[in-house]
Amino acid sequence: MSSVEPRRRADAERNIAAIIRVASDLFGRGQSPSMAEVAGAAGVRRATLYGHFPSREELIDAVITHAITHTDETLTALALDRDPADVALERLVRTSWPILDRFRRLRTAALAELGSERLRRHHDRTLHHVDQLIRRGQDDGLFRTDLPLDWLVTTFYAVLHAAADEADAGRISPSAAPDLLTRTVLSLLTLRRDDLPEDT
Repeated sequence: MSSVEPRRRADAERNIAAIIRVASDLFGRGQSPSMAEVAGAAGVRRATLYGHFPSREELIDAVITHAITHTDETLTALALDRDPADVALERLVRTSWPILDRFRRLRTAALAELGSERLRRHHDRTLHHVDQLIRRGQDDGLFRTDLPLDWLVTTFYAVLHAAADEADAGRISPSAAPDLLTRTVLSLLTLRRDDLPEDT
């Protein structure tokens, strides 16, 4: 194999990394850059950008994939199985919020470009942490079992992203969100006596 090929691959990988880094920053600051603006900020030609990402949709998809990979690695490093499920859930929420807050404007761009269903499929990679944690809490008698597990995971996802929307609109402070989210999610997952079905 010619030594030129490894150099070309290395150059391509550096260009891709630079493009994704710059696009993440621009979208994360609430901007809506053109492909030409992304190329300029990344220090590559437009032809190079389009060679890797033929459309704005594919670029945003790659940026979201990068963000989800980072989130998944961060949540995996938490080793949530070391703590009781309710304690681990609080750690999960308090770790997830700064990441979501950082990427919430990117999420807005992704919703517009990719749609809610495609964005949700991306999040399936990180939601398995939530699924496993809630399942363990149910097995240990800490979390409710009267509602389907999939619904509880969906509710967790919806509440976190609702907080991002509220923070984006200025209706809640990002610094207040971790406490609000922790209390809300725990109240949703904890079965109260009043929630028990009446005997018939």
